[in-house]
Amino acid sequence: MSVQEYLDKHMLARKIEDAVNAAVRAKTNDPVLFIANHMWKSVQSVITKVKARQILDSRGIPTVEVEYEAIELRDGDKGVYLGNSVTKAVKHVNEKISEALVGMDPTLQSQIDQAMIDLDKTEKKGELGANAILAVSIAACKAGAAEKEVPLYKHIADLSGVTSTILPVPAFTVLSGGKHAGNNLAIQDIMILPIGAKTFEEAVQVGSETYHHLKAVITEKYGVHGCNVGEDGGLAPNISRQATLSVREALDLVMEAIGRTGYSDKIKIAIDVAATSFCIDYPLVSIEDPFDKEDWEHTKYLSGLQICQVVGDGLLMSNPKRIEKAIQESTCNALMLKVPTEYGTFCSTVLLRIEEELGDQANYAGEGWRVS
Repeated sequence: MSVQEYLDKHMLARKIEDAVNAAVRAKTNDPVLFIANHMWKSVQSVITKVKARQILDSRGIPTVEVEYEAIELRDGDKGVYLGNSVTKAVKHVNEKISEALVGMDPTLQSQIDQAMIDLDKTEKKGELGANAILAVSIAACKAGAAEKEVPLYKHIADLSGVTSTILPVPAFTVLSGGKHAGNNLAIQDIMILPIGAKTFEEAVQVGSETYHHLKAVITEKYGVHGCNVGEDGGLAPNISRQATLSVREALDLVMEAIGRTGYSDKIKIAIDVAATSFCIDYPLVSIEDPFDKEDWEHTKYLSGLQICQVVGDGLLMSNPKRIEKAIQESTCNALMLKVPTEYGTFCSTVLLRIEEELGDQANYAGEGWRVS
């Protein structure tokens, strides 16, 4: 094949001419680099490879990472990571999922997701593994943002049709209990929400300072051994063995810490499991999974009291059918949307960068967090 035939076959002459004309109009000082970038942008990107690997999350449990977690598919071999290994899910990504997605446009997120849904017809995605599917979906989302040359949050906003950016109120886990901590606290987590802050940056400062004041309060009352940390990062003092007293004792510790910060007018409290009376005695605004994950009746009753936000986590399990049922029956009024552990630093890093980038246009939810 001659050079001219090659140029004609791939229509390169016209593309090169367009790139040169663009360089002239831009009056670039580096025409070679400009033309190279112009040519690169003129080619539609497609997914050429999907690669997965097994990594460890913040709790030391294997999870799936996919380059640019329904039922998690785990190997079940008790001799490897106590049965939590995910090499089967990784294999599905590198073989079945990869084969289905290669050649697709990374900006078409819904089509990519639907292709994976079609591969696994089970309701809970137990064949390929929800951990495998979600990891690939997120990797594709990142690739789509890179293709559009926009930040990831802007790409996600475009996909969801959102035109205004509202920075969420971060929830800081300050005390941990139950199986996540191994102490006597009868609930899983106590969190603080800096809804009175004016900016996300201020909210992070309020949360950080309160956490360290709480650490000092616990040290004074229980000694340095009281400052052990649970799986989710909350402090885990070994307090009263009586369930009701343990929760009130823990909430009193948080209240004392908040008082020391001087931010009492800026902070509200959220807990993972509780009883209605706690919302009356303390500034609680949110309760997550107040009852057993199958106890729809009592969860609906508590939500109907409209005392505070009732969040469904284990109740909903990110299952569309359970979410639809909860909406129809008004079982709870908020859901917990889980994302991979790599997003665990989202509030302290990515959102701060977003706020900095938006400048005066940044809108922190603050007091309006429930309607935002």
